[in-house]
Amino acid sequence: MIDHSGISVSDFDKARDFYDAALAPIGASLLMVVPLEFTNGVKVGGYGQDRPVFWLSEDGAQTPPLHFAFSAASRAEVDAFYSAALAAGGVDNGAPGLRPQYHADYYGAFVRDPDGNNIEAVCHGPAPE
Repeated sequence: MIDHSGISVSDFDKARDFYDAALAPIGASLLMVVPLEFTNGVKVGGYGQDRPVFWLSEDGAQTPPLHFAFSAASRAEVDAFYSAALAAGGVDNGAPGLRPQYHADYYGAFVRDPDGNNIEAVCHGPAPE
């Protein structure tokens, strides 16, 4: 349904460092940085696995902060996302664990990025046997 989305950030380099670390455990990376001559001097970059689907644009902090949930292939990826995001300067907003209020196998973790956006990694599969 959604092809791509993005947020405005106050400091592109700081956000890039955070998202590089936080998204690596779920297999996503910075795939494209748009040359400044095409963005009126604004730093813009896109993250994804095979194509950019989540974009950062240095144009001030997103107001109000937003929530983005990224798909993880396993609960271990959710745990790794959480640890990497915290190590990269993120702020805890919900440790990894089941969220049965959504459904029985909803396993997610929540972290605030450097601008206060609520970033989540979620796995919808059952626990490994």
